[in-house]
Amino acid sequence: MPNIANILIAVVLAIVFTLSAGYVFLVRPLKARESERFQELAQGQAADTQRHKEDTLRELDNLKRQAVLDAKEEALKLRTEVENENREKRTEIQRLERRLDQKEENLGRREESLEARDRHIQERDAELTKIKQELDCLLTKRITELQKIAGMTREEATSVFLKTIEDESRHEAAKLVRDIEDAARKDGERKARQIVTDVIQRCSVDQTSETTVSVVPLPNDEMKGRIIGREGRNIRAFETMTGVDLIIDDTPEAVVLSSFDPVRREIARIALTNLIVDGRIHPGRIEELIKKAQAEVDARVQEAGESAVLETGLTGLSPEIVTLLGKMKYRTSYGQNVLNHSIEVALLCGMLAAEVGADVAVAKRAGLLHDIGKAVDFEVEGPHALISGEILRRNREPEAVVHAAEAHHHDVEPATVEAVLVICGDQISASRPGARRETLETYVKRVRRIEEIADSFPGVEKSFAVQAGREVRIIVKPDHVDDLGSLKLAKDTARRIEEEMEYPGQIKVTVIRETRSVDYAR
Repeated sequence: MPNIANILIAVVLAIVFTLSAGYVFLVRPLKARESERFQELAQGQAADTQRHKEDTLRELDNLKRQAVLDAKEEALKLRTEVENENREKRTEIQRLERRLDQKEENLGRREESLEARDRHIQERDAELTKIKQELDCLLTKRITELQKIAGMTREEATSVFLKTIEDESRHEAAKLVRDIEDAARKDGERKARQIVTDVIQRCSVDQTSETTVSVVPLPNDEMKGRIIGREGRNIRAFETMTGVDLIIDDTPEAVVLSSFDPVRREIARIALTNLIVDGRIHPGRIEELIKKAQAEVDARVQEAGESAVLETGLTGLSPEIVTLLGKMKYRTSYGQNVLNHSIEVALLCGMLAAEVGADVAVAKRAGLLHDIGKAVDFEVEGPHALISGEILRRNREPEAVVHAAEAHHHDVEPATVEAVLVICGDQISASRPGARRETLETYVKRVRRIEEIADSFPGVEKSFAVQAGREVRIIVKPDHVDDLGSLKLAKDTARRIEEEMEYPGQIKVTVIRETRSVDYAR
């Protein structure tokens, strides 16, 4: 073991010695050569750097000299421009100075001229003041002389003069107003006639006259006995159940049904016609057929009301109003069917409202519903126009429609254009040829009796029954009847008409007391 260790140590020492000798003889000479090359390179780079530095310095000197030259050129250029600008400004200043000198001269001349005008105006003012004083003196003297001549003071003369001017102005104004009113009235009447004519031509409705009683034809006169029945039990049962009078007289093969209620009369007509066709006439069968007729008439009434609403194009009507419209199918006024009349008035009012620029919907609605009270006027006391207003108000119709219905016979004074249009439409429909029928003799007697009652009172000069006998206008002598007497005369006349006459609806009594002052210009 000691030998191996010694051997290893010797080997290691040999390797170390060999490496040291190699370093000394091989590595050191290499490093020396590299150091020399590095020093040579460094010296070369230093020389290059020195040359570059010298080149840079020369270039900077060149740039500096060029910059100095450019600056000198720019300064010269700026100096030239400034000198030119100063020269122009001096020229402009000289020109302005010349203008100022001219203006000063002009102002001086104007000042002298104004001073001269001022002196002239002062002289004129002094002259005018003197003249005014002289005129005031002359005017005072003249007024004093006029007061002595006229015997009035200046205030009195002024009052008389102003009064004269006022009277003449009022007279001229009154003449102008009268001429304007006459021209407007003529033009309005012409236009109104044209509008009404156009509307009537556009609303062409056939008119048929209807009676207020129903005639039922019979197959033979033997049927009259069967209708009467044993000891009159059939006719009594029929009249009790229908509320209609059954008139059996000598008229061949016909009986007459009479009743103020047109619906009941229609029910009775249908029931009696069915009884005659059926042939079995006894109280039980009568009651059965009357119930069927009642149902049939109710259906017809509803259908007629809905048809009227559809034809006029109105909406929002309550069921009660539609039913009452249907009942008007069986109601007549002077032979004119009230439902057909109402439809025609609605169409007329709609066209009139469109022509004059009024509310078409309100006018049309009021025209259809204005006579709705006639469907129940035999059950309710009072004029049918006011009854119509109550019905419409109860069914929440617009107040404009209610007012137009109440005012269509002047029971209420019309306050809207639509109300006046309903009055016009109602009169147009009622006055058309063939629309209404009344015995001329009966009409003349009623009108004449109204006038006789009015003429019988003392102080009455003349009376006139107008509007088909629905109004009487009484002209009294102003010297015999005063205002309170006119009031009493109207009440007394209305009371006598109520006591002595029978008439449908109501009659309006108007007493006219007029005092006129007349003079003539010659």
